[in-house]
Amino acid sequence: MDRYHQGSLAVQERVGVRDLADHVGRSIGTGIKDVAAAFLGLQPHLVVGAADGAGRLWASLLTGPPGFVRATGPDRMAVRGGPPAGDPLAGALATDGTRVGTIALDPRTRRRMRLNGTVEVTAGGFAVAAERVFANCPKYLQKRQPLELVAEGAGVVRLGDALTPDQERAVRAADTFFVATTAEDGTDASHRGGMPGFVEVLSPVELAWPDYPGNAMFLTLGNLAADPRAGLLFPDWESGAVLQLSGRARIEFGPDGSRTVRFRVDAVVEALHPGRLRWSTPEYSPANPALPPHRGSTTR
Repeated sequence: MDRYHQGSLAVQERVGVRDLADHVGRSIGTGIKDVAAAFLGLQPHLVVGAADGAGRLWASLLTGPPGFVRATGPDRMAVRGGPPAGDPLAGALATDGTRVGTIALDPRTRRRMRLNGTVEVTAGGFAVAAERVFANCPKYLQKRQPLELVAEGAGVVRLGDALTPDQERAVRAADTFFVATTAEDGTDASHRGGMPGFVEVLSPVELAWPDYPGNAMFLTLGNLAADPRAGLLFPDWESGAVLQLSGRARIEFGPDGSRTVRFRVDAVVEALHPGRLRWSTPEYSPANPALPPHRGSTTR
């Protein structure tokens, strides 16, 4: 298995972490170990990234009672049900062969694992034939406790091609979002976290966020170096609402070694789905960097 494609290798070389990336990359496997299978079976939600029929990349949030996601073999993950009505990935997750990236993140324990592969449609939902499986460290994960599952919801409440003022405020207040990216070797879904305000709204159609030090693999940035398409998912943990953005991103390297990702919005979906999960207010990760003085916490 080739752990890295040319995009990731190029970013690793530029940052000077090729040796470290080779070492860390040994954690990427093709099988679901027993501890990973047990972890999946406890999760009440799963983030899935994929491209829709028009080629736009999205990240979607699937929820259900623990057990709705489970390992059904050493290299197969099954999901009971699918995305809620109106979700931009409803068609893609009902199509055999769709390349997907998934991330199961548990705010209760600050644990997360990623599983990437291809969709197999099943009678009760879909499965993913695993091609890459690996865990990530708990850096930048905020700790939360589940409060309740809300049965009712309006579903999709707004579609657009730019952020509304309320959506801008939601992005500025976010301490967590998920990003879907893709390249020739598959699709990936990853997590980004920080103190509220770490994502900047530069205009109704442009966002920016810092790339904090991580595991040195540069899977997300490597994908963006190869293919600028990206999908962002901003969950409102307290209400269970979701804000999904599809667009294109580029990486800016600063002279001081810093990295910033700039994202251009092409499409927006805001939803309040039935069956959503509400969580407590966060206990912020001690790894979260402090924000520059001109940026700080905002409220929804």
